Amino acid sequence: MKRILLPVITAGALLAAGAAFASEGEDLYNSKACVACHKIDSKLVGPAYTEVAKKYAGQEGAVETVAGHIKNGVSGIWGPIPMPPNQVTEEEAKVLAEWVLSHK
Repeated sequence: MKRILLPVITAGALLAAGAAFASEGEDLYNSKACVACHKIDSKLVGPAYTEVAKKYAGQEGAVETVAGHIKNGVSGIWGPIPMPPNQVTEEEAKVLAEWVLSHK
């Protein structure tokens, strides 16, 4: 019984943590200027987050790269319209980057 119970409890805890992470990322997305230019699954002004996740899938340092783009802005990667720097902390940028990259 103990052999079954521990994996079930562990899986439940991981699912709960994942849901909290997703909620935190989505809450930040909705509270910041991101929504003005980005959607999850379709291009608006900037790329869809599913496209961003696809572009950086499997790349080492992807979270740090995307977090840097969010915090400092970037131009020329997704077309001629630059993304301006966003008013986010380093931690918020990381949470947003992880959330964006989770949209596969």
